[in-house]
Order: sequence, then structure tokens, then C-alpha cells
Amino acid sequence: MVAPQFVLRDTEGTVHGPDEWSRAQAIVLFFTTIDCPLSNSYVPEMNRIRQTYSNRGVAFYAVQTDTTIAEAEVRRHARDFAFSFPVLIDPRQSLVQFAEATATPEVAVLSNSGKVLYLGRIDNRIEDFDKRRSVVTESDLRNALDAVLAGRPVPHARTPVVGCGINFVTQEKKP
Repeated sequence: MVAPQFVLRDTEGTVHGPDEWSRAQAIVLFFTTIDCPLSNSYVPEMNRIRQTYSNRGVAFYAVQTDTTIAEAEVRRHARDFAFSFPVLIDPRQSLVQFAEATATPEVAVLSNSGKVLYLGRIDNRIEDFDKRRSVVTESDLRNALDAVLAGRPVPHARTPVVGCGINFVTQEKKP
């Protein structure tokens, strides 16, 4: 699989592309949107996971999935929720489509060549929209990262996600 070709700005104006990935042991893409309460509730855990794994060569990005939200609102949201890693503005949903994400918060773990190694939930804290565990019993993303960093296959490469559905951009047909 070939890494997606993209050039995306983050909320701070820095431009990112797949060339950054070659230096990483793994890439984590958190698919988020500003108006999903489930996604917003996971930002502290996303930051904790980044803090744990970034010094082990894992690169982290959030990807804003809703293309109808103004960039200024996304920037404000990134500041207000204190994301500790870049929040990418993806107006064509190139990374959403590449990873085949369908909901927020969903997470993809990629190899540095762009292969999707894991796609699914962060953990099992949210069982359903109105049902949450008080204690996480399955840390799916951490387990996936531990396997990748140890050179092992991810034990469960796909896990179900409870979250807000991603509104997909319709591509205009060329004559």
C-alpha cells in the first residue's frame, strides 16, 4: 500500500505531508470533529497516549473530519481542548478516505509507509451512546501501538467504534 499523497495545514498554519511519516515508528490519526461530545470527551486520553508514545517514535495527528466547519472554529476548538499534537484541516477528507474511517472518535495506526495497521476505537470506555464504563477494560489503541513497536502484528486490527458518523464530502463528477 502506498501512503496517501496529501499536503494539509494544521490549526497553527504548519504544513504537513507524508514525508514526515518516514521518520516515525508508527503514525496515529485521531479522527475528530468539534461538535461530537464523544470525540471531545476523549481529548484528554488522546493527549495522555501521545505523551506515553511520542518519545518512542510515534507521530500523532488529529484530523478534522467535518468539512463544513470554519477553520477559525477548528482552531478555537484545538486551543480550547488543548490538543497536544497537530490538528489537521482536511477539506477533501483525504486521510478519512484513505483510512476508511466512518466515525469520531475513531483512530488509525499506520506504518511509516502508510499501511493501515489498526482502525477502530481508542478503548472500550464507551459501550453505547448512553452507556459508559467506569473503568476501561480494553485499551485497544495502546495494545495496537505496543504490538507495532514490538514488531508484532496487531492482535485485533479492526474494532467497533461508537461515535458520531462522519459526513462525507461528495466528489463532483468531471464531464
